[in-house]
Amino acid sequence: MIETSNLSKSFGRLPAIRDISTTIQDGAVFGLVGTNGAGKSTFLRLLCGVLKPDKGTVLVDGSPVYEMPDTKLNLFYISDEQHFLSGATPLETAAHYRLFYPDFQMERYKKLLASFGLDGQRRISTFSKGMKKQVSILCGLCSGTKYLLCDEAFDGLDPVMRQAAKSLFAGEMAERPFTPVIASHNLRELEDICEHIGLLHAGGILLSGDLDSMKLNIHKLQFVLKEDSGGSAEKLFAPLAVLADKCQGRLHTVTIRGGREEIEARIQAAEPLFYELLPLTLEEIFICETEVAGYDIRKIIF
Repeated sequence: MIETSNLSKSFGRLPAIRDISTTIQDGAVFGLVGTNGAGKSTFLRLLCGVLKPDKGTVLVDGSPVYEMPDTKLNLFYISDEQHFLSGATPLETAAHYRLFYPDFQMERYKKLLASFGLDGQRRISTFSKGMKKQVSILCGLCSGTKYLLCDEAFDGLDPVMRQAAKSLFAGEMAERPFTPVIASHNLRELEDICEHIGLLHAGGILLSGDLDSMKLNIHKLQFVLKEDSGGSAEKLFAPLAVLADKCQGRLHTVTIRGGREEIEARIQAAEPLFYELLPLTLEEIFICETEVAGYDIRKIIF
């Protein structure tokens, strides 16, 4: 388990992470999503001990991580910006990682390179962005670490390779204690693999928890009333929190925080001509939560 408490980091006068306290449970894929500049990459670097926090703590299985080589043996970090030794091949890169990760599975790595169609003797500098990402993912999986921290894990991969990488993650979790932590802008990619989500905005976590539970607590509702009185959705569903309210003619579409039963009870009491509860995607949850926090697309466009 990875635990952070009041974690903060600034670069000069620029705050990147502010007072983040969260828990990443073992054995589940943790997705880290956030607005541009929210601090996702900084957060991952703090988790793996690349950066020293200005304040707060990071504990990996109860042990501090910064400048603690024994703790770092349980962590493998894949940066969004691919860095390899100059002129190195995939096999030379693996040999380098083996110096730091004694349990590195070299034979498995060679088999996976062949399965992915990657030439182990070819210089990585000649690879495409997606091929470099594949090498990083395979190195991370074969390192034998308990935690794999991925910054934009699927960026640059074609659909087939994305699915292959996800299948490898799932297989690894079934075989041994293994917890991927994936930061990404691609919310749809995260939705079909992540069980837990942390939503970052402006350096802090807006919410963190089980994805299914989040979906159970936020609902999108469409309805048409017999007579549109012009009253607000906030009044109709008070005291529940209305996160979004759109109206096209007499058709209302609202996003509400609250339980399904209470929402249905309130709309049924209004005796609508029609109503329907619609499933919410992770992307819609992200937009609703960040709009509440002031990150509204309408303010950007208009």
